[in-house]
Amino acid sequence: MKYEVKILRSEDQLSEYEKLFEMMDYGNFFQSVPAFRFFKKVKNYDPVLIIVLAGSEIVGGLLAVFMKNGGGIRSYFSRRCIIWGGPWLNVSDKEIPRLLLTKLNQTAKSEAIYTEFRNFYELNSVIDVFTDSGYEYEEHLNYIVEINSYEDALKNLSTSKKRQINKSLKSGAEIINDPEEDQVRDFYNILVDLYSTKVKKPLVSYDFFKNFYLNKNLGKYLLIKYNNKIIGGIMCPIYKETIYEWFVCGLDSEYKELYPSVLATWAPIDYAAKNGLKYFDFMGAGKPTDDYGVRDFKSKFGGKLVNYGRYVRVNNKLLYSIGKMGLKLMKRF
Repeated sequence: MKYEVKILRSEDQLSEYEKLFEMMDYGNFFQSVPAFRFFKKVKNYDPVLIIVLAGSEIVGGLLAVFMKNGGGIRSYFSRRCIIWGGPWLNVSDKEIPRLLLTKLNQTAKSEAIYTEFRNFYELNSVIDVFTDSGYEYEEHLNYIVEINSYEDALKNLSTSKKRQINKSLKSGAEIINDPEEDQVRDFYNILVDLYSTKVKKPLVSYDFFKNFYLNKNLGKYLLIKYNNKIIGGIMCPIYKETIYEWFVCGLDSEYKELYPSVLATWAPIDYAAKNGLKYFDFMGAGKPTDDYGVRDFKSKFGGKLVNYGRYVRVNNKLLYSIGKMGLKLMKRF
């Protein structure tokens, strides 16, 4: 069968194939048309949708996001391409992922120092296609919580987390399902402090969070309030039956007895159980060879540990090495 590959970077190009996209199952939020439109509005984010056509039918595709931080030299050394979850394929013909990766590599060669697939499902059947296209496989863990009922969600919590949630709620902390924008700003300010003092990685600008807030169809902010103050929260895209953890934080040192990070992590599970969603995706739990305290924390919420891994392709080895060195220095100082 003869295939045609298209690369879509503008709203006009996307609109041309709108009716075809309506029939597609992208598999996850980060490979959807709404995600493309969201990323398109974010500064320093450039979404690229690559599709494979068989006549008038889309038989495969992927949504890649070209990203960078800040401006000037910082921007230059932080250029990367991230693909959350994809590719999405309708048939088992390996020529389709091969065409997708070829077009992606051609595009990323001059625009990104490295390309990374953060897999949301098993891609072992096409591992040879990735390898032949210059990608290396890295193990990477994740937890996915299956939610059959509210009772099951509670039962699957560890004893310690159940106790902490109950104590937090009884002490006056509450989950806010529909926050005001100023409360979202408070949540963002907590994230800023977390990323500068502990994560030691750049955090995207507030416009990113504001755009998500304004596009109510993308998902939810579930924030933790105590005495009229936001003390934690989580930003959650929602797609079909799945709710995702994208950004989460809590003022745990200041409010030790309220466990804001615990309550913020429970909030999407609580929301899912009450609103007919079936899965909560933690979006990552580190490499299995690394000591990772966050993984132990996530393990207490009743999820299944999976290892879908990641595929990474370095497009410029020299700049990649310099960028990694810069991140290490940033974490040290």
